[in-house]
Amino acid sequence: MNVVLTIAGSDSSGGAGIQADLKTMTCLGVYGMSAITALTAQNTMGVDDVVETSLNMLEAQIDSCLSDITADAVKIGMLPSAEQVLVVARKLREYKMKNIVVDPVMVATSGSALMKDATKDIMAKYLFPIATVITPNIPEAEALSGMRICNRDDMENVGIEIGTKYGCAVLVKGGHSIEDASDVLFDNGNIKWFEGKRINNPNTHGTGCTLSSAIASHLAMGYNLKDSIERSKRYLENAIAADLDLGHGQGPLNHMARLCSIV
Repeated sequence: MNVVLTIAGSDSSGGAGIQADLKTMTCLGVYGMSAITALTAQNTMGVDDVVETSLNMLEAQIDSCLSDITADAVKIGMLPSAEQVLVVARKLREYKMKNIVVDPVMVATSGSALMKDATKDIMAKYLFPIATVITPNIPEAEALSGMRICNRDDMENVGIEIGTKYGCAVLVKGGHSIEDASDVLFDNGNIKWFEGKRINNPNTHGTGCTLSSAIASHLAMGYNLKDSIERSKRYLENAIAADLDLGHGQGPLNHMARLCSIV
């Protein structure tokens, strides 16, 4: 069985973070391992508290996983501090990890900040160059590039700017666009669009975590980057379209929608 390691924060309500990652990996048929970067007390209404994992504990979790079970891919989500970024980058190089998907989580769906301001620059410097792909949404892509995104041309230009600067493939996600939910990939000088229709469902808590975990899962199974994105996008759309409605705010997806339809 193919194996994916997720390095991310824990979401107590189960909709995002480690919980969403492991659900996604399980539903897609890969074995998921985890290294938790932070404990969060959160629900569909917002984030109430965050406690960062110590650097020693974060390193120990990664060592425990990778020294025993080889991972075919790694998904990186919430890294609240620059010090954690440096630990993760060092360990991934040490274990010569491939198929690294970085989701630069800066703000939760509810609007709560999940990354310190100075951390994004360290992440860009030390993690982006070793990533197979990074998956910023529109606000994150704007923060990373210093450029404004108002249309599809802007999405392409920002992807080119980030990818050229840091030497990695960039998938700019269009879920924050009012027009559609199409994403654009810049990879090795080439642009490819992945078209998506906007689904009328406000419950989108954990979409970024889910998509990046799905991409890592498909890469682990041997699919190329474009096919991994296409398959992951269809999985995400199915999870949103299932119209799960939990909580009083922006609720989670139904990661098990495909399994439920089989049963």
